[in-house]
Amino acid sequence: MARKAIVAFIMIAALGLMAWSGYKNYRQRKQQAAAAHAPQLALVPDGQTPPAPAPNATGDSAIAQPQPMKGKPAPNFTLVDLSGKKVSLADYKGKAVLLNFWATWCGPCKVEIPWLEKLRDQYQAQGFEVLGIESDNYDDDPKAYASYKSGVVKSATGLGINYPVLLGGDSISQPYGGLDGLPNSFYVDRKGVVTAQIVGLADRDEIEANIKKALASGGE
Repeated sequence: MARKAIVAFIMIAALGLMAWSGYKNYRQRKQQAAAAHAPQLALVPDGQTPPAPAPNATGDSAIAQPQPMKGKPAPNFTLVDLSGKKVSLADYKGKAVLLNFWATWCGPCKVEIPWLEKLRDQYQAQGFEVLGIESDNYDDDPKAYASYKSGVVKSATGLGINYPVLLGGDSISQPYGGLDGLPNSFYVDRKGVVTAQIVGLADRDEIEANIKKALASGGE
């Protein structure tokens, strides 16, 4: 009987130790998470205001996203649209253009496409256009290309895309930095210079702000 009591005591003690260890680990992770999101304080002379942290799209402090193409001329290209017509970036000289590289399988792309449709309608009269550059890989074999094109047409129709959709974006990926992630958006001003580059899903307000910046930049 005494042996059973000792075993039970040991088991209870072990369970208590495990619970305490788990609680301490939980508290530590919470503290680390809070520290990661806390604003960084800087020492400044008396009477002066410390600089505010740079906000990201959600208003939190964050390191700015790399934009290797920003400030550089957007490489020209010629692709075909869904009707087979050749379309070049040079065709839009004097306009602000959003080059939105996307793919039919890309979930985040499908989230932002409705925003692009509405913003395109809103700013088109001011000289703004969106080019949706579909970037799936496909073989040069005619049957494979026909299947690829059919899939893009089906996806674009289902999404209600109201701006030009171009095929074969993967073929121009290298001049645009390799397109490590999708969606990958380049905002080009009226003189053909990239004013912003966003990799991944941006929120609607950030997209609109970049459109306004591209429209305002590069004017005569």
